Formats: sequence, C-alpha cells, structure tokens
Amino acid sequence: MSLEAHLDELVEKHRVLERTLEEEMKRPYADDLHIAELKKQKLHLKDEIERLRGSEARVH
Repeated sequence: MSLEAHLDELVEKHRVLERTLEEEMKRPYADDLHIAELKKQKLHLKDEIERLRGSEARVH
C-alpha cells in the first residue's frame, strides 16, 4: 500500500470517528467513557496523519 493510499484510509477513518462522535454526543444519555475513547482514537489518528504527512513532505 502506498503512503498516499494509507493516508487516505486514515483520513477516512478519522471522518467516520468524527461522525460517530457527533452522533454519540447528541444522544440524551451519552456514554462519557465511550465519548472519551472515541476522542482518544480520533486524536491518535490525527497524530498519525500529521506524522505521515510530515514524512511525505520530507520525501518530496
């Protein structure tokens, strides 16, 4: 898998997590632990995307 394809996959996962998080937060009795875990996953993906984009920029 190319770096670009991997980045695209990570960005899509980040978008899905964002939508899931928004929906979870709209629920009247949202699960705070679940929300915290989703935020943690989303942040991890964001960090990985930024790291890979940084390495991609150094290659070009």
